[in-house]
Amino acid sequence: MLGLKLPTDPRWVNIVEKNIDEILTDHAYCEQKAASTAISLIVSFPEYTELVEEMVALSREEMGHFKMVHDLILERGQKLGRDRKDEYVLELLKFFPKGGSRTTQLVHRLLYAALIEARSCERFRLLSEELPDKKLADFYHKLMISEAGHYTMFLKFARKYGDRKEVDSKWQALLEYEADIMKNLSKTEKVHG
Repeated sequence: MLGLKLPTDPRWVNIVEKNIDEILTDHAYCEQKAASTAISLIVSFPEYTELVEEMVALSREEMGHFKMVHDLILERGQKLGRDRKDEYVLELLKFFPKGGSRTTQLVHRLLYAALIEARSCERFRLLSEELPDKKLADFYHKLMISEAGHYTMFLKFARKYGDRKEVDSKWQALLEYEADIMKNLSKTEKVHG
């Protein structure tokens, strides 16, 4: 369903299991960045009313997820750690050339967002199926469903605002590029790393 060209190495879950507190901190910041992305899309493209309305709802939802993750961190007797660079996202954002029309810029940002959500969904599915901690497994199952909805929403908007054939071609090329990025990742306790 997600269209990802390279699945996460299942051994990634073993790395996460040994570093739950680290993945929770990374996950908290991913949720915060997702909320920031939604707000940035509102600021950059206010004329797209339907998009603005969806991004308002998304920013609230993502900050709600941030709180849920933060609450888990506190329950575990930990504190939110510092944010780290997300090599996955930094590499991903190199794919599309800068510039172009406003519509092109919007489509590219929507495709990036769709792919980040799709990879998060896939990772959360793995965590929900493989983590022995039942509470965390259930938590990630619920978030997996949410991420799948975000992925489809962003892709739907990209197809709505751009030429469908061109958007689908760009989407496939981005998926191939992302698979190459993933070959060098899945070695750390990060949501995307």
